[in-house]
Amino acid sequence: GGLRSSYLKMIRDHYATPTVYMDFYVPGIKEDSVISNSYYGTYHLTNYLYEKGHKKIAFVGTVLATNSITDRYLGYTKSIIEHQGELRQDWVIADRDEDRNNFETLELPAEMPTAFVCNCDMTASRLIKTLRSAGYRVPKDISVVGFDDYLFPGLCDIPLTTYAVNMEGMADSGIRLLIKKMNGKETSQGMHMVEGSFMERASVKNIE
Repeated sequence: GGLRSSYLKMIRDHYATPTVYMDFYVPGIKEDSVISNSYYGTYHLTNYLYEKGHKKIAFVGTVLATNSITDRYLGYTKSIIEHQGELRQDWVIADRDEDRNNFETLELPAEMPTAFVCNCDMTASRLIKTLRSAGYRVPKDISVVGFDDYLFPGLCDIPLTTYAVNMEGMADSGIRLLIKKMNGKETSQGMHMVEGSFMERASVKNIE
């Protein structure tokens, strides 16, 4: 996750330590960042739901809480717009406060979609529990997709369809950048995006 801009600027202004930001970026700070493809990952997930017949698709994540959540929301909106779908504010559901300190109770909308795109697998597991408490079955009644391909054991008993972050690839890219910096070589000082992979599992129902 990201760190406060003031802290990162302090490190950059006062220390000569080679630095690479892992899994986040900060607009306005010229530094190397290694990130996953949040935008096109969620775009792919939303397209997949359309392919399975879903046309009423909601997004779960607090937009602007982190850059990655915002990028994932924008990937979702790209797919909705391309399919001439409706971007409904009541189908954008917060999962945490904007300071990222506390997870919010998930509030289901009055009119339910047939599928939810979650900004991470942790939120997807919380949503599935919330849906069950409200009497819905996943995926028989409602389909759910996540992001990361990372969950602690026992948090979810349904194999999640998700977009897997390539952690080994990100680590490799970050180490290579650090070695270049330590050897005094120039780097591009920008975002280095590492592609992940789509993981199709059992949390989505084909409703065509």
